[in-house]
Amino acid sequence: MAAPALSTPPLTPEEYLEIERRAETRSEYLDGEMFAMAGASIEHNAIVANLLIELGQQLKRRSCQVFPSDLRIHIPATGLYTYSDAVVVCGEPRLEDEHLDTLLNPTLLIEVLSPTSEAYDRGKKFEHYRSIESFVEYLLVAQDAPRIEQYLRQPAGRWLFTAVTGLEATIALPSIQCELSLAEVYEKVPLAVETPLKTPEDEMTTDRNGAR
Repeated sequence: MAAPALSTPPLTPEEYLEIERRAETRSEYLDGEMFAMAGASIEHNAIVANLLIELGQQLKRRSCQVFPSDLRIHIPATGLYTYSDAVVVCGEPRLEDEHLDTLLNPTLLIEVLSPTSEAYDRGKKFEHYRSIESFVEYLLVAQDAPRIEQYLRQPAGRWLFTAVTGLEATIALPSIQCELSLAEVYEKVPLAVETPLKTPEDEMTTDRNGAR
């Protein structure tokens, strides 16, 4: 969550929604304050587009739907109004009011990590999300390397953590019975090339044959 607030607190939720629906940029709301959300890089947007395409194809003729980041999420237990990079809802979407733009029952939430939002997405935002009864799966997607982290709700409020890396990897999404290929998620996304670490055998070869 970013600071500073966009207006003098406190605002009621109704006042926030009235302002937000007229605004050209998006803001979160908590405890009477609005917080501007930062813009996204081209890599971030490419990854989100790929996720929407992949999940949309797999969820055709299914009871689940994937939505982009414009669908606002309200968390009644904590009062937060926010947005995720992508959200999947299974069954009938529950919406807060007649404007039909604020979701109450997400099943799967996805955040694409960035330097400005990573700590928040991993920490306080996930803490807010966990209070949503319908929410059972969380994906954190890196934008600088092929890596997806998954949190899956277990009995007694526990969360099972899994991480997959590399363009050859895939990850199953049990909450919606889908699977993501990292090669598809990162299609046309420029990634940093990592220099492989040298092994002792590599060093010995270099010593015998000269610099490589």
